[in-house]
Amino acid sequence: MLKVGLTGGIASGKSVVGEMFVALGAHLVQADRIAHSLMQPGEAVYNEVVRHFGREILNPDGSVNRAKLAEAAFGSSSGGEPRRVSRIAELNRIVHPAVLRSQIEWMNAVGAQDPHAVAIVEAALILEAGAANQFDRMVVVTCSEEQRIARFAARQKLGHEEAVAEVQRRMAAQLPDAEKIKAADFVIDNSGSLNHTREQVRKVWQELQAAAAQLR
Repeated sequence: MLKVGLTGGIASGKSVVGEMFVALGAHLVQADRIAHSLMQPGEAVYNEVVRHFGREILNPDGSVNRAKLAEAAFGSSSGGEPRRVSRIAELNRIVHPAVLRSQIEWMNAVGAQDPHAVAIVEAALILEAGAANQFDRMVVVTCSEEQRIARFAARQKLGHEEAVAEVQRRMAAQLPDAEKIKAADFVIDNSGSLNHTREQVRKVWQELQAAAAQLR
């Protein structure tokens, strides 16, 4: 089995690229979904997050309000509020180890079922979390800053200025694209059309399949 990390900055299009790989036959898990499941009431990660960030981040039913948690972790981006210090490193110290363990368990399960599989983990912070050594290959998705902001604004239903501030504060917790590219085996430029992205994915997939074949 070939273990592949799929990463890139916020709103670069990692999920779109991941879906394209799945359509070609890859197995894929999203670290964000793993983290979401670990933050369900009763989970150890949930308990630690609430202990550190307070019950103010919870919805009335006890579930984590992700927008409130992001506000608490990244600090305020609103010009009308005093700037709060970012606590994203504190949040990552709680969540990352459990997510990394779950990723390894998932890849091992895929490999047990299909020794010839290409197993892809989509995660924004693979390099930042020091998890690159979990993978045989690294794929980095990039796009222009203007596209990143436009996509984030559309996804979160934000105005342009608010989207700029939010993207900038989140990017501050991530390595710049130039650093991610240095660690990449493959770079997919998602700045053009979907067809252009799909063609790049197809070429990378051929290389990943060839690499997986060599491990048999």
